[in-house]
Amino acid sequence: MLELTEGQIGGWVAAFLLPLFRIASMLMVMPIIGTQLVPTRVRLYLSLAIAVVLVPTLPPMPEVEALSLRALVLVAQEVLVGAMMGFVLQLFFHLFIVSGQLLAMQMGLGFASMVDPANGVSVPVLGQYFNMLVILLFLAMNGHLVTLEILAESFVTLPVGEGLGTNHYWAVAGKLGWVLGAGLLLVLPAITALLVINLAFGLMTRAAPQLNIFSIGFPLTLVLGLIIVWIGIADLLSQYQIFVTEALQLLRELVRAS
Repeated sequence: MLELTEGQIGGWVAAFLLPLFRIASMLMVMPIIGTQLVPTRVRLYLSLAIAVVLVPTLPPMPEVEALSLRALVLVAQEVLVGAMMGFVLQLFFHLFIVSGQLLAMQMGLGFASMVDPANGVSVPVLGQYFNMLVILLFLAMNGHLVTLEILAESFVTLPVGEGLGTNHYWAVAGKLGWVLGAGLLLVLPAITALLVINLAFGLMTRAAPQLNIFSIGFPLTLVLGLIIVWIGIADLLSQYQIFVTEALQLLRELVRAS
């Protein structure tokens, strides 16, 4: 009969389950894989596969008792670290979604909404269009492989059992403000052009009050807005490269011990 000691069980828990919790929590939260399109069972199997590959290459894990309070604290800490990594990637993707929503509202396309299958909510179609573009760019440029590389490096730069300092948390949280600024800069030229168009319509109404500006202003603004979006798509790749570099660098700084 196979007899297992408490020390052996604790060693297995520390060696396999603690890294698994960090990996699984990130995959549950991160975009693309962590959406409703991917079943939870598939995400769990993928987490187990990644853990089986990574565990033999990881540094030694702390020795803990399987059912001790310290083991529960370490599990909660690993879940928090993985969720924060996935949350940073979510912010990067929502940067483009919010930019598309702002632009859609400005050009009068906000009423055209569709169901986002990933999140199960209705979003403006332009925001969903930007979201699909970013997903394709992220996969085409091996962003998912870079994310897995950072996840593997996190067990070296931030070993299991070594928590982040409070100052480190505040420093990383302070850098998350670039998301809002980047989202505004992404669509600022298009919003400025649409504002000039609306001002021109206002001057036309002032000069010719008998002109029904609502009958021609709305469709013309919509058409010009689509033309502006079509022109701006040509520069989307260069902007994406800048923002994804910032996001991945922030992800590396997040899992760096203070």
